[in-house]
Amino acid sequence: MSSNQGDPRALSQAASERNSQPPDPFDNPCETAATCSSPEAQVSPVAEEVSPSSTSSFEMLDMESVPPPYQEVQPHWFFCRRAEDSTSWHPFSREDSDKLENAFITAKDEEEDVRVAVDGERYDVHVKERKRYAVYWEQAPTEVRRCTWFFKGDKDTQYMPYPEDLSTSLEEAYMIAVTLDEWKRKLDFPTGETVILHNPKLMMHYKPIQLQDEWVSSPSEQTRPCTVKRGVDKIFVEIPDGEPEKIDHLVFMVHGIGPACDLRFRSIIQCVNDFRSASLSLLATHYKRAQQDGQVGRVEFLPVNWHSALHGDATGVDEDIQRITLPSISRLRHFTNDTLLDLFFYNSPTYCQTIVDTVASEINKLHALFKQRHPEFEGDVSVTGHSLGSLILFDLLTNQRTGSRAREGVFSGEHSSPNNDSLEQMLTRMGLQQYLSTLQAEKLDLESLALCQDCDLRDLGIPLGPRKKILNYIKRRWLPEDCKPPAENQTQESEVPPVSTSDGNQSSGLMSQDPHFHRAQSITSAVDYEYFDVGIGQVSIDYPQLAFHPQTFFAFGSPIGMFLTVRGLKRIDPNYSFPTCKSFYNIYHPYDPVAYRIEPMIVSEVDLEPMLIPHHKGRKRMHLELKDSLTRMSMDLKNNVLGSLRTAWQSFTRLPVAALPPLEEAGTTNETNTEAQASVSDTTAAKREDKSAEFWTKIQEWPKAFHKHYVRGVYMEAESSAEQMEQPEITMGMLNGGRRIDYVLQEKPIESFNEYLFAIQSHVCYWESEDTALLLLKEIYDKLGVALEQPQQ
Repeated sequence: MSSNQGDPRALSQAASERNSQPPDPFDNPCETAATCSSPEAQVSPVAEEVSPSSTSSFEMLDMESVPPPYQEVQPHWFFCRRAEDSTSWHPFSREDSDKLENAFITAKDEEEDVRVAVDGERYDVHVKERKRYAVYWEQAPTEVRRCTWFFKGDKDTQYMPYPEDLSTSLEEAYMIAVTLDEWKRKLDFPTGETVILHNPKLMMHYKPIQLQDEWVSSPSEQTRPCTVKRGVDKIFVEIPDGEPEKIDHLVFMVHGIGPACDLRFRSIIQCVNDFRSASLSLLATHYKRAQQDGQVGRVEFLPVNWHSALHGDATGVDEDIQRITLPSISRLRHFTNDTLLDLFFYNSPTYCQTIVDTVASEINKLHALFKQRHPEFEGDVSVTGHSLGSLILFDLLTNQRTGSRAREGVFSGEHSSPNNDSLEQMLTRMGLQQYLSTLQAEKLDLESLALCQDCDLRDLGIPLGPRKKILNYIKRRWLPEDCKPPAENQTQESEVPPVSTSDGNQSSGLMSQDPHFHRAQSITSAVDYEYFDVGIGQVSIDYPQLAFHPQTFFAFGSPIGMFLTVRGLKRIDPNYSFPTCKSFYNIYHPYDPVAYRIEPMIVSEVDLEPMLIPHHKGRKRMHLELKDSLTRMSMDLKNNVLGSLRTAWQSFTRLPVAALPPLEEAGTTNETNTEAQASVSDTTAAKREDKSAEFWTKIQEWPKAFHKHYVRGVYMEAESSAEQMEQPEITMGMLNGGRRIDYVLQEKPIESFNEYLFAIQSHVCYWESEDTALLLLKEIYDKLGVALEQPQQ
């Protein structure tokens, strides 16, 4: 059998064509299988002439066993998942399959199509149309099939479902064979394909015989039939468990640069699906008892895609970049234009506004849609950003406003003008009355003009200078007071503390939008913040407001610290916190080249190690434990050896001192000599005594010096390392409610061999990291009063 037999793409295509016509089981029923089969398969014309060698690869079964009575096959619903070069079929959970089957039975008598929410209500299945539609993101509809019969070739990795009309034909033939006990029934189809029901346990699908050339594999390989199975319980397929209906928390996940989020070039939708699956598995293992008691449901993760809006036809930026791109190394340049340029787009006022507006509007839209589909949801909402997405969320959360007036002004779109100027009076005041007819032709008034952006006025043919004047006037005069640059209102806020500059002097609150961000001393002229809303260093744009107050902000592989430093910020005031979000976690891999720390910008006087994220199995990774053990063992060995050497040397140096003759004995011996020799002996003895005393004094003092300069230094090093291991708790400011902010993952054993080799992989590892998912679950459920069952070591 050729490698392309049983191709599900051909099955799906033929099934779609067949569904558009009245169903006829014997009108070309095997078209789909024939289009994907080898043309050289040879089949005997009758069932009795089938060669025994055709079943040589299958286990010989008892042909004379009494078959059980006929029982109707239990269907199971599958959906198709298409990739660029492959198509696969995946089963729905048993719960979703039962819902679809019940809807299929009830929809027979109804004219309108029936919709069934599946996969945690993230998809809707149109039962009669046999299509599955995504709810929260844009995705092409996928085919859905009510499956009862399956086939698989020798080279196929999994069983593929037959189209429903062909499955009906096979089921009818099987029912007749069981009822009449007449096996070896042969079903011939116009395409030349044949299905032979040898017995209840052996059913084969044979391919038609066609001409072959010398480049095709041998006939013995081409004539291998496909195995046919009846019912999903007879095939090896893992049917997923259904997701809990109760949702405890909602998390929005914003991607970084480019359309792909990992090294397999998968989209944010696929990566978030993996992260959601990991969280469900961890809930089943680490919150098993709480789930059984009904205290824990699940956490819903929804992707937020902004890349398509930036690079879509609305902005036209891709066309502009393509015109100036060189033709050489086209693939590399295309990759650069599609990914790395997003960093520069975010630093551009025009496209930064597009990115921020897209992220905020997408989050608000998803939040409203989620509340509509889950009206019983009363949990909190968190946000997560990866790479550049974390910086976007950081700037967005920094510029959120509290109070009902700000929120009403954003969501209702009703802005109260401080004066009653008309459009004509406004243009006349600015000397731009010549553009009145242009704006009136588009039926623009002051309210609608306040919603326009620079690109909208450019499309009307208004030059750059007048555009900037109009937008600046609208920004200063038309928007409500709390939507204006904060520098205008800082004089009314008595709680704003002064800003500390790099030289230690105090400056007024006008030097920064937020006084809790400390900016380095500037060597350029001062900026008038009444006209330029630069915030904490980001470009001058209007930041939209979110429809909710996030509970926690999680940053994966985030460059926030680097961007804040490049913007000229020295440190973050410990008293600063997001206006509407009270928790912040900076999670990163130790080898991530894009990640930077946050805590040194808050507590710069203490060198703190980041918090080590525990392994999801409740321990350190083995290679890290071995490394720590070897470090402690080498330190203990060094201390023991040096201590033994010191003791031995001190014992050795004490022996010669005790063996020396006393000075009194030497004087008594000299008295026996003659008076002539006494003077000479006294002089010689005095010199010898001085040299010996000096020598043995140095020998005796050497161990003390050795201990002072080396052994004590080793002990002090060991004590300092022990003190470093037991660091006292230090308040990290209010950005995370006084708790730690930086959390580092444990590298895998293979990653520790070469950190450069796995640098890129470490930046995209968070989507499949169970340790990261468990940290999020722990922080979420700790606030709900549900403790982790497995203790972390």
